[in-house]
Amino acid sequence: MKKFTKLTPVAATLMLALGAVSSAQADDKLTVGGFIDMSYLSTDTDGASSESVSGVDQVEFNIGYDFGNKLTANVDLEYKNSTDGANVEQAFISYAVSDNLSIKAGRFLSYSGWETEEPTGLFQYSGTGYAQYFYGYYQQGVSALYSGDKFAVAVSVVNDLAGPQSTDSEHPGIETMVAFMPTENFTVKAFYSVDGDTKMLNTWAAYSMDSLTLAAEYNSSEDTAGAGSEADGYLLMANYGFENGLALTVRYHDFEVENGLITEEDESLTPFAKSQSAITIAPSYAVNDNLLMVFEYRMDSDDLGMDSDSIAIEALVTF
Repeated sequence: MKKFTKLTPVAATLMLALGAVSSAQADDKLTVGGFIDMSYLSTDTDGASSESVSGVDQVEFNIGYDFGNKLTANVDLEYKNSTDGANVEQAFISYAVSDNLSIKAGRFLSYSGWETEEPTGLFQYSGTGYAQYFYGYYQQGVSALYSGDKFAVAVSVVNDLAGPQSTDSEHPGIETMVAFMPTENFTVKAFYSVDGDTKMLNTWAAYSMDSLTLAAEYNSSEDTAGAGSEADGYLLMANYGFENGLALTVRYHDFEVENGLITEEDESLTPFAKSQSAITIAPSYAVNDNLLMVFEYRMDSDDLGMDSDSIAIEALVTF
């Protein structure tokens, strides 16, 4: 413990990332956490043979350091597969101007969207699949957040709304958020993002009381599937936690993309239109404080007649 606290914050962070020290040795200023996510997925698509895949989906380390003078730093390191390798998912610093106002800069995840990018924030195994049309993604830039008693507002100026590697600041995108929390059980958030001709509107509301969580989301966008495209979609979700670590999630979502353009391998653009909906039923069981098992059945329907049924088993370990 004494040896570790003599290190500079940067050195301590690097040593921890390299596994030279364990989280148990970290001082009060350094925090480390993360998760291991693995799954089995079987999909049966009409008119096609069934497919089954399994393995480790993602490993992530979340490292934070509090410098003690209103300044903090966060770095998230993740590994998904041999193709993508390991990468820095997030790296940003935050400065608390006051108890209500904070500013962060670097690479960070957009505030928008009911469903989180990480499996640790989902109520089921799968995401809807429509985030690419309606949510911001990892971004590089500056963001300010003001939090009041029953409301919050945020403005982010970023190189690209969905470009974690983008460094071009010539034509920045703007993401705005307004949130209301009239009671401790009810939250409403609205996001409007614009980057050139690309526009996204994301709104959601959530109600939580005891073991019950209800959520509804509506989205619309322009140019997120190529120039001239339009998209809209929504979801409804209910989750109930029973005793002994059992829980059940039921979700319905629907979205439609018109006048979309998809980039082929030869970089040509192919027009497409897409309409998709799905019903998801996902019981889960918290084995202990660190291990969550999620079981999911999902039935997808689309306008191309490629209906499918899928079953997933997920083991999510957090630390």
